[in-house]
Amino acid sequence: MNSEIEAKFADISIEDTRKKLQDLGATLEHPMRAMRRVLIEESHHAADNSFVRIRDEGDRTTLTFKRRTVPDDEATIDSVQELETTVGDFDTAVKIFEEAGWSYITYQETRRETWLLDDVEVVIDEWPWLNPSVEIEGSSVEAVQDTAKKLGFNWHDAVFGSIDILYERTFPHKTNRGVIDIKEVRFDAPIPKEFLG
Repeated sequence: MNSEIEAKFADISIEDTRKKLQDLGATLEHPMRAMRRVLIEESHHAADNSFVRIRDEGDRTTLTFKRRTVPDDEATIDSVQELETTVGDFDTAVKIFEEAGWSYITYQETRRETWLLDDVEVVIDEWPWLNPSVEIEGSSVEAVQDTAKKLGFNWHDAVFGSIDILYERTFPHKTNRGVIDIKEVRFDAPIPKEFLG
């Protein structure tokens, strides 16, 4: 399995971030697009801090197995491992897992814009009920830190682990793990009662 080396920065301005990326000569790999995903978490996955994700990325569909080597509240820049491949069709992949007895526990909508800066991927993310965030992923800790610095982010503000860390910060009184425990995570849906404490 490969280790992801990535950091998130919360509560960003999309326009400011785009301008910084343009000024630095970054390449826009994929404009903002709608994405959808499902997460599958059987009991043995939960015990192992892992899950299966099927994600429609607009131009391709990926099938990913992710494992967190530590709980989210102890996450570091490289504490998530993953195996990923592409599949032909989102709905068919979801149906295959359902027929095999592994139904998804959450359906999630997001929006994502992807940039490339010196071989480091910088994505602008929008999730329901959160302010926009940036995720920086590279081949080394140094590359991620250097890109964060170029973009004007303070490394002390970096967040590691799943998106649920940002939900925890935004909704500190939530009564569940985060969006992994919300069946439908959609932009047009109200804030879940579990997030309001």
